[in-house]
Amino acid sequence: MYDPTVARLTYRALLGRRRALILGALPLLLIAISIVVRALTGADDQTASDLLGKLALATMVPIIGVIAGTGAIGPEIDDGSVVYLLSKPLKRPTIIFTKLIVAIAVTMVFSALPTLIAGFILNGNGQQIAVAYTVAALVSSIAYAALFLLLGTVSRHAVVFGLVYALVWEALFGSLVPGARTLSVQQWSLAVAHKVAGGDLVTSDVSLTTATVFLVAVTVLATWYAGQKLRTLKLAGEE
Repeated sequence: MYDPTVARLTYRALLGRRRALILGALPLLLIAISIVVRALTGADDQTASDLLGKLALATMVPIIGVIAGTGAIGPEIDDGSVVYLLSKPLKRPTIIFTKLIVAIAVTMVFSALPTLIAGFILNGNGQQIAVAYTVAALVSSIAYAALFLLLGTVSRHAVVFGLVYALVWEALFGSLVPGARTLSVQQWSLAVAHKVAGGDLVTSDVSLTTATVFLVAVTVLATWYAGQKLRTLKLAGEE
């Protein structure tokens, strides 16, 4: 189910100079803001939770997920170079699964690690805030990578649709509208973070059981459907 050659090509595409700069911009911004906030307010648990929840988990993680998930396959479909990959003796679900693993790894590195660093800067991991939000970033990275990889497979405007989802649904509706929170990756990951941190600083409108079911279901179904959609891409001369 995993092909090293496909993985290497995908890593090369995702971590090219231009895309790497984009991927690195938000994490650097988060760390810079954390340093400024710590200098101005000192170590404050509530401030740390608010900043990591609103900037890191609600904004940075889904945007990085968009870039990594759609970038793992979208450009190849857009420029037609995917036909060279599909002409190889590889099962198409294997291609999708390999690209998903790469997208997850890239999303985790560029979102979870900066979240951990920012958390330690803000309050030194007081009340397990840094670790809790890092775990949330790791968990949400998996679901976001699967969702946006699927989007990159089915749409030529995947980046636009992905950013709309990340900025409007997750950052706005997922934070403010009660009904939308149940269908928010952000809220699912917050349920996991709440379990790690305990207390009332990290909260979610979704129970841990519900969140776990949704996270697994979305990841599995999105990956499966992306594999099915890739099967429909016909090569020239293919019957």
